Amino acid sequence: MKVVHTEFLIKAGTFPQSREWKVIEADLLQAIRSIVWPPHKRTFTIFPQSGKKRGEGNGVKPIKDAFCLKLKQKGWSPETRLPVISTSHPGPIDATKRLSNGQFFAAEWETGNISSSHRALNKMALGIKRGVLKGGVLVLPTRKLYAYLTDRVGNFEEIEPYFDLWRSISCEDGLLAVIAVEHDGTSDKVPRIKKGTDGRALI
Repeated sequence: MKVVHTEFLIKAGTFPQSREWKVIEADLLQAIRSIVWPPHKRTFTIFPQSGKKRGEGNGVKPIKDAFCLKLKQKGWSPETRLPVISTSHPGPIDATKRLSNGQFFAAEWETGNISSSHRALNKMALGIKRGVLKGGVLVLPTRKLYAYLTDRVGNFEEIEPYFDLWRSISCEDGLLAVIAVEHDGTSDKVPRIKKGTDGRALI
């Protein structure tokens, strides 16, 4: 799988120039690029079937699972619950890395619709404002890849018009970014990624 674009919504203070961020960034990029299909190949080739109809398209959760598994292998903690919102108990963050100062960096891979994308960015932005997170990254498909995925997953082009909202957040030191990802190619000779596929098959 390839990274098409990285958009920084918050990039303030010394953290974006720190060695810790450089290591985190390398982990994230390696985890994305390690995702392949079919199994044991070197690229991510997707079966070009629309996910609009029930039972068609390619599953999203196995792709996220592969990403999180690779991060876990690099020392990240999967499915982490953190007090990023003071008045409720938000769902777990897909993967986090504890920093040397005790704060965390969060990574979310979008498997829900565009509302889920907004919630993920809001959750990470609040975590940064509360001092629980030093930063966070949301990974989501481009519209090109989204066309072949099930469940009408949120995509980069759909959330891009709202970026100015998160850019307006006051932050002295932290980072919030969105990474757009895409397939390397398409082929009707590869199998569909079914929802029940083990994420280990994709790395």
